[in-house]
Amino acid sequence: MVKERLISLDVFRGLTILLMTIVNNPGDWGNVYPPLLHADWNGCTPTDLVFPFFVFIMGVAIPLAMPEKHYDNSTFNKILVRSLRMLCLGIFFNFFEKTQLFGLDGIPLLTGRLILTFAVGYALMGDFNLKLKNILAWSILLIYLFLAYSGIEAYQDVRLPGVLQRIAIVYFVVSLLYLKTSQKTQIITGVVLLLGYWAIMTLIPVPGIGEANLEKGTNLSAWIDSVLLKGHMYQGTVTWDPEGILSTIPSIVNGIIGLLIGQILQRDSSKILKAQKMGIAGTLLIFFGLMWDLVFPINKSLWTSSYVLYTTGLATVFFTILYYLIDIAEYKKAFKLFVIWGVNPMIVFFASQIIPQALVMIEFQNPHNSSEKINLLSYLYSFWIAPFFSNPMTASLAGALVYVAIWTFILWVFYRNKLIFKV
Repeated sequence: MVKERLISLDVFRGLTILLMTIVNNPGDWGNVYPPLLHADWNGCTPTDLVFPFFVFIMGVAIPLAMPEKHYDNSTFNKILVRSLRMLCLGIFFNFFEKTQLFGLDGIPLLTGRLILTFAVGYALMGDFNLKLKNILAWSILLIYLFLAYSGIEAYQDVRLPGVLQRIAIVYFVVSLLYLKTSQKTQIITGVVLLLGYWAIMTLIPVPGIGEANLEKGTNLSAWIDSVLLKGHMYQGTVTWDPEGILSTIPSIVNGIIGLLIGQILQRDSSKILKAQKMGIAGTLLIFFGLMWDLVFPINKSLWTSSYVLYTTGLATVFFTILYYLIDIAEYKKAFKLFVIWGVNPMIVFFASQIIPQALVMIEFQNPHNSSEKINLLSYLYSFWIAPFFSNPMTASLAGALVYVAIWTFILWVFYRNKLIFKV
């Protein structure tokens, strides 16, 4: 059996990372259209679909990348190293703005950070032999942990969890499940994880607080984060992390459901029949997710079981539509833009979060107010984009779309030159 590359999956990945780039890079965080923000707590906006869609897509891709379920030490090491590389890339985002170098400041510090970024990026995305990849990944991870827990003031509140970190964990677990278990076991595992998480969150009292609850900062997941990740959570000030420890458990099921959809695509049956099965599965997942929402609310920060079913249902239905349009009806040309985004997600993940942080470090005298300084990112938005729009939310969205346009050109150059960056 040969590896099969689905254009529809590349398009889905491209659409998802493009939306991620838009919601993560508004021109003005104080003026953002509500659908481009996360739900405050319970509920689900389009922005809340980005992360679970990524996890689902990763799950679908696993059986397509490994059509023959062959497991040995070499395969395990490849999976482990890829997971470690993703984990380390994710943690590096959190270290970038914290990094101190020999007392440098301003542009010299920025230059040093960018050199370090290139070195880390090359170490974690370079095409080396497996042994060297292993050594580099473990070395970088140990350096991170040393700095985070060394007592050095600059790193004492650096965040350790994150999006890529969770994706790395899910990839590791789901890949091994695929290689070592049957589809029946995978389904049972998913059901047990979702029911178990629901029971844990709704039945176990929270130490020092009281009865089990699903409120912000006082639930069991938050308590575990506050104990095990103290000082190293989101923004360093809250008592919980949106990508915390306990809430990572149900996110594994997003990957498992994607894995099951990927195995449907592997079957020796017509594409129409595959699309029908996926469409039915997606519809049922949405239905059960909405039903569970009545007692276990859809919540991205807690990654509730209802959120898992609802988001994977939407992902399955959306992917089924793309699969029909692209791989069955063969309407491919209209989606070329998203293919360009979809084949190179890792470089966007890595660099698109570093660039804004770098631009903020470049400060100079405000040409319109000599008594204050302004950073380059604020200057570009305030004087080159915002003045053209009367609605501040539209201006903010325009800032994000300009950033998307710049990345589209960069990714087009990579695509034309067949440059694909992988971990």
